Amino acid sequence: MPITRRTLLALTPTLMAGGLLSGQAMAQAADPRLSIRAVGNPAAKVHVEEFFSLTCTHCARFAAEVFPEVRSKLIDTGKVYYIFRDFPLDQVALTACMVARTLAPERYEPFVLALLSSQDHWAFGKEPAEAEAEIQKMAALAGMSADLFQQTVHDDKLRHAIMDEEDRAQAQYKIDGTPTFRFNDREQVAQELTYEQFAQKVEAAAR
Repeated sequence: MPITRRTLLALTPTLMAGGLLSGQAMAQAADPRLSIRAVGNPAAKVHVEEFFSLTCTHCARFAAEVFPEVRSKLIDTGKVYYIFRDFPLDQVALTACMVARTLAPERYEPFVLALLSSQDHWAFGKEPAEAEAEIQKMAALAGMSADLFQQTVHDDKLRHAIMDEEDRAQAQYKIDGTPTFRFNDREQVAQELTYEQFAQKVEAAAR
């Protein structure tokens, strides 16, 4: 079963009117950090969206055990366009998400995968300040300066924009846990998948 969404800290009222796509378009126009983060060919027959949280152990296991095969057999071969949808389940995940989105787009995927593969080092059993310090170390390795890191983690506009997108996804698609996958905007699966299950969903979506 996926992890259910936890209440984020510092929530403010958000506008729920309009669809997810229109909300994203408006946000992207205002802030390029909110533009789509994806890998693969946008012209691929199947588009897969993964709603994930950087502190979700199920997401981490999928990233480690299944995603490499998805990447090599389905994304790199042009069959799937894979879209990452941030759905932070707690404040630590939100901070990490903000940092990931502030990096150059081409660094988003490797940074996210690095965070997911090292959750034990930064995500669990630490005070928020300790977790933030660990995230900063990883961000520095990805090329983010200390000044930019501090600006990012204190950027309330970015924080609330990400939470607004999360709220829109929850309202439109009833997403409340991670990982959740959507295949061609037709089928939605709220659980971990094996590669075989994932490939079957892709095949069905391509018909």
